[in-house]
Amino acid sequence: MVTAVAATYRGAWSRLRRPGADADPAPAHADGRGMDLGRRIGIVLCALSYRMRVAGMERVPTTGGVLFVANHMNFFDGPVLFGSLPRRVSFLIKSEAVTGPLGRLLRHVGQYSIDRDAPGREVLLAALEQLRAGGCIGLFPEGTRGDGNVGQVFGGAGWLAVRSGAQVVPVAVRGTARPAGVRRRFRPPVHVLVGDPIPVAAGAGRRAVDAGTELVRDRLARLVLELDSQIAADAEKERAGSVADRDRPARDERGDPVSERSERAVLLIGIDRRGTSGVTR
Repeated sequence: MVTAVAATYRGAWSRLRRPGADADPAPAHADGRGMDLGRRIGIVLCALSYRMRVAGMERVPTTGGVLFVANHMNFFDGPVLFGSLPRRVSFLIKSEAVTGPLGRLLRHVGQYSIDRDAPGREVLLAALEQLRAGGCIGLFPEGTRGDGNVGQVFGGAGWLAVRSGAQVVPVAVRGTARPAGVRRRFRPPVHVLVGDPIPVAAGAGRRAVDAGTELVRDRLARLVLELDSQIAADAEKERAGSVADRDRPARDERGDPVSERSERAVLLIGIDRRGTSGVTR
C-alpha cells in the first residue's frame, strides 16, 4: 500500500512539473499557461483528496481534436478529469457555477460558461472552432449531476461530434459523489476509465445530430456499466483476500501453525513435570 501511495505522488509530481500537450490550442478568452495552471490545480486536488484509480489513458489521441464526454455525479468530476486527462481540455460548465471569483478562475483556466436550458450559439461555435483547430473540449452530456448512469443526454454532444469531425472519447467516473447514508470519507478511491473512441459519423442536419447523440449516450452508458463491474469485481477480490487472511492459521518462525506449536509446548511441560517420556495427551 505504501508503495502504491508513493507511486501516486511521484506520478502527480512528474505531471505537476510538466503537464504536457503544449501544442493544444486554448480558447480565445484564455491561453496555454492559464490552462496548465488549472491542470496543476486539478492534479494537486486529485493527489490530496482522492486515491485515484485511472485506466485507459493510452486510448486518448495525442494530437488532433478530441471531444471528451463523461458521466456526471458531483461538482468535482470536472476538476478530477481536468487534472487526470493528458490533454488541455476546455469544459462546458453550467453558467450558474461560472460566477464571482470561482467563475473568473474557471474562465482563466480555459473553461466555457453555458446555459443548460438555452445553450448559446456563440459558446457552441467557439467550442467547435477549438475542436477544428486540434483542441479538446469536455462536456457532461447528461446536462446535470445525477446518478451518472447516462439515462439520457442532451443534443450538444451530438451536434459538436457530427459538426467537428473530432474523435469522441468517452470517460466514466465513479467515486467523487459520497453514497447516501455514508459518512464523509478520507481520500476515498475515485475511478476513471477511458473508453475507445466512438465512431460518430461527421455530417449535418437533425437526423445526423440525433443519431450521433444516441450513439454517444449508448457507448458512454456501456462504459459506465463496465467500470461498475470492474469496481464490484475488485471489491469482491478484496473481500475474498480479507477472509483468506483471517482464516489462514498463524505460523511461527519455523513455519508451523501456532496452534500445533502450542500443543507441543503442553506435551513438553507435561514431560518435564513427570520426568518421563510416557506422557499421553
